[in-house]
Amino acid sequence: MPRTFNFKTVLAVAAVVLTIGFVAGGGFNRYFAQPTLAKNAYAAAPDVRGLPDFVSLAKKLTPVVVNVSTTQSAGNQGPSAGQPSPFSRRGPRGGQGQGQGQDEDPFGDFWRRFFGNPPGGGGGGGRGFRQQSLGSGFIIDHDGTILTNNHVVDNGSKIMVKLQDGREYEAKVVGKDAKTDIAIIKIDAKADLPVAQLGDSDKLEVGEWVVAIGNPFGLESTVTSGIVSAKGRHIGAGPYDNFIQTDASINPGNSGGPLINLRGEVVGINTAIFSQSGGNIGIGFATPINSAKDIIPELKSKGKVTRGWLGVSIQNVTPDIASSLGLEKSRGALVADVLKEGPAERAGLKVGDVIVDFDGTEIKDSSDLPAIVARTRPGKQVNIKVLRDKKEMTLPVTITELKEEEVVASAKEKGDLGLTVQKVTPEMADNLQLGRATGVVITAIEPGSAAEEAGLQQGDVIVEVDRKPVRDIPDFRKALTGAKKGQRILFLVRREGNSLFVALRK
Repeated sequence: MPRTFNFKTVLAVAAVVLTIGFVAGGGFNRYFAQPTLAKNAYAAAPDVRGLPDFVSLAKKLTPVVVNVSTTQSAGNQGPSAGQPSPFSRRGPRGGQGQGQGQDEDPFGDFWRRFFGNPPGGGGGGGRGFRQQSLGSGFIIDHDGTILTNNHVVDNGSKIMVKLQDGREYEAKVVGKDAKTDIAIIKIDAKADLPVAQLGDSDKLEVGEWVVAIGNPFGLESTVTSGIVSAKGRHIGAGPYDNFIQTDASINPGNSGGPLINLRGEVVGINTAIFSQSGGNIGIGFATPINSAKDIIPELKSKGKVTRGWLGVSIQNVTPDIASSLGLEKSRGALVADVLKEGPAERAGLKVGDVIVDFDGTEIKDSSDLPAIVARTRPGKQVNIKVLRDKKEMTLPVTITELKEEEVVASAKEKGDLGLTVQKVTPEMADNLQLGRATGVVITAIEPGSAAEEAGLQQGDVIVEVDRKPVRDIPDFRKALTGAKKGQRILFLVRREGNSLFVALRK
């Protein structure tokens, strides 16, 4: 039997349904004035309107990025002269000191600089062989001034710049600074060139979108994107490390190119990557553009950078060292060495002082100090706050100019007991670059001991134990007398002309 429907019942049900829909839908979105329900549901989802407009950024910024190629004579290089070295190994970071301080970073082989391979690849090695390296740069002035990395143009006998439109010009070096790996070159284009807008890298936020433009592997005008992964990275590339880390894809050939924010401003100079294969794995580093802005005027006018010099070698204050010094927490920069006739020595700084403030700026970590000192005008007198014997004191210091031969030295926190020592002889003192035959030298490290694991080495000279001078074996033994098991003991050692503190547990 076919179903029958009561017409009045159907109307009543329809009215109820319409009423519920009207209320739930906000009055049918004010009488159908809004999009359909499906689109309205999308609008209620998380806001995605902030997705970057990479197309506009690429169109705007690509013309300011240039291809930089250098020709170098490989003259007396070895069998692999046909290949530019893909690796860069630098000494450890540290304070304003003097001495080599060039301990090899165990990860140094993986800090690849972006030199491209010469056309045709390998081989070579004959005297007079010429090799080419590829990099990037970007125009910062309408007159053809270009910013790039120092390692892109350093030692180049001929530098060629290619613009996006295909025009090529020979460039000359205006100024360069190896310590920050920044260089300025210039071309005579006889035209009004497009210019990159420099931003403020201090305002850059972790998680912010960025774009890298460059010439990876010689592939011109390549645009890649990513985010800022971290700021203030120290990778052992030099004394003023303060890199922006990004996962934007950068590869050999990107070096010297710009890292750009969504406002189209250059916030960094792509400089290095971490890679075990030589290709991008999402860990790249860019020099903050503010570091370049600080020195661009001097590079233009003088061709080099004038920096302040304090004359100390510093290291981090580890928790163990802080405890040994009686500090409540780890902070400041620990003075491991004071250079003779330097500003610090004349002002009265001593080995073991902890610098906690420089000219009104708090020093939270040893890495803060080198850049602050470097920016200080030579001849300026500043006040330095130090902690000495658990007391705070202020010392006035007149900063002098950092000379090229005054390289940065630093110290690393290594060591523990499990070692054999003997008195330093005059012959040892000469070989170990000591001013006099004093202290005890480590002659053996017990295999598998904490000393071996921590990195103490044969040849390290112990000159202090718990701030007491060690001249010979009796001094060494006396200083250790009374130290209980598990107690921290503060050693000052000399290694290859540099000083470093080590907090040991007996």
